[in-house]
Amino acid sequence: MASVLNDYIKKEQLLKQLQDELQELESNSELKKELEFKDRLHALMNEHGKFARDVCEILDPSYREATTKKARPGTRIKRPLKVYKNPHTGKVVETRGGNHKVIQEWKTKFGNDEVVSWIVEERP
Repeated sequence: MASVLNDYIKKEQLLKQLQDELQELESNSELKKELEFKDRLHALMNEHGKFARDVCEILDPSYREATTKKARPGTRIKRPLKVYKNPHTGKVVETRGGNHKVIQEWKTKFGNDEVVSWIVEERP
């Protein structure tokens, strides 16, 4: 029961600290300028029926290209090829993923840190 009370008191103190920090931020003139700019920008966007992506495209025409490249399926960056060599058996395994059956067996038997130390080569 005491731990619940202690937890409550700690949270109450944290809330007070956050409220003080928030009050300090609210009195910051730089924050006031940025909030005013944001509000005016949103009002202007609403007035002209524009979205944030439209504004980004107007200000930076390469914005659309940058975002569509990320959004296209099948363009994920290849994981590096890792070559593991088990010092106990001499067996070599090459894999791009962490779910390789043999690697998982080794990690179960010897532990993750030890198996990771067996990486002898890493290629793009």
